[in-house]
Amino acid sequence: MAAQQPVLRVTARATNLSLLAALLVVFATGVGAVATGSERGRWVVIAHGVAALVVIALIPWKSVVVRRGLRRGRPGRWASVLLAVLVAATLAAGLVSATGLVRSVGGFLALWLHIALALGLVPLLLWHLVSRPVRLRRLSAPRRGDLSRRTVLRTGALIGLATVAYVMTEVALRVTGAPGARRRFTGSHALASTDPDAMPVTSWIDDRTPTIEVSRWRLTVVDSDGRRELGIGDLTGYDTRVRTTLDCTSGWYAEHEWSGVPVSALVRPDPGARSLYVHSVTGYWVRLPVADLDGLLLATRVAGRTLRRGHGFPVRLVAPGRRGYWWVKWVDRIELDSTPAWWQPPFPVT
Repeated sequence: MAAQQPVLRVTARATNLSLLAALLVVFATGVGAVATGSERGRWVVIAHGVAALVVIALIPWKSVVVRRGLRRGRPGRWASVLLAVLVAATLAAGLVSATGLVRSVGGFLALWLHIALALGLVPLLLWHLVSRPVRLRRLSAPRRGDLSRRTVLRTGALIGLATVAYVMTEVALRVTGAPGARRRFTGSHALASTDPDAMPVTSWIDDRTPTIEVSRWRLTVVDSDGRRELGIGDLTGYDTRVRTTLDCTSGWYAEHEWSGVPVSALVRPDPGARSLYVHSVTGYWVRLPVADLDGLLLATRVAGRTLRRGHGFPVRLVAPGRRGYWWVKWVDRIELDSTPAWWQPPFPVT
């Protein structure tokens, strides 16, 4: 038994290091998957799925480590159990969302639950690491065996098997005709593409649908010519049409024809401008690069119908190739600004 102890310790260390690395990749690619809206970002979503399968593959080894920890009776062991349960629930929500076999749970879309559970994991995972300073120092201190040929081969084999499993899962979904085979590359499922009125009314975090008296509503435009205000009558004469996909981070997408006024028709070019600031009556805002200007639309209608109140009436931004949180609803201000587009939180905070 004495000769086997080093092997057991190395196995536990390798498992913990591999799981920590896999979880970090899962979180990083998960953030990227939420942010991406164009086909160029497909690889991020694929990497997220492969990393999740690596986590699943490590569960049998990690369960051995967990059982030993529970036998030691540490005071915080039940918080660790909760962390394990949350990891399992997050993985399960992601898998059922990907297959499309379970679209919602308790009225919440499975992908939304997957993201919410993942966010709940973050503080628990940080606690799990910080509450074990001695083990964390040992884990972070490099050892010769961490980059040995055996370790590299084992890691490569694990990633290779997870990649094969990912491809086989996608093939199985297509062969069986499961709903997940028709999901968008972002993981979102088609919803209300035949009826725009059926699109869910969603907002980012704490936004609420406002009541807007259209006769008093004004759109403030700030550009190189200064500041001016436009009423709804100044916009309804435009009928530029763009067919594009609204892809919500909560797990659904809808493709429709949006019509209204191009943003480029309202703002005068400004050589010093580096971003377009778009503001909502709710206080919500985003900055977009000026390079996007020609593709942006202030929509007053969708599929030939006036926007519904919950969908952004009287005016919402249409930003092709970007996720739904860029599509500002209830727009009341657009402004060319010298501030770069990257000077904002990676995701809106309100």
